[in-house]
Amino acid sequence: MQSNFPQYDLASRIQHTKFDTGIGSKMPSARMSRVESPESPDFKQVFTGLMENLNAEANAPDNLLKDVMSGNKNVDIHDVMTAMSKSEISVSIATQMVGKVINAYDRISQISV
Repeated sequence: MQSNFPQYDLASRIQHTKFDTGIGSKMPSARMSRVESPESPDFKQVFTGLMENLNAEANAPDNLLKDVMSGNKNVDIHDVMTAMSKSEISVSIATQMVGKVINAYDRISQISV
């Protein structure tokens, strides 16, 4: 009995991405190289970068508001409101992250050695 379904070679049609596991492919996996490479920044560098970005996000609405008040035609009040919303979300996320880091530190400190 013959099948009415078309036959496809799906394995040859798969496009490899940087997130492949590397199993059966010749391309290295991005996930594995991140785990194996020691060049990743340390915890302090990551958090310093995040805090600098948060500071820039928090100052953006003030700078845009100053431009609007000085009469800059390239900045609209809607841009200020959008920047304020982004800033509010960024501060909220940062607050939640700090809470989770403190919670993780408390749990780690309760582990008896």
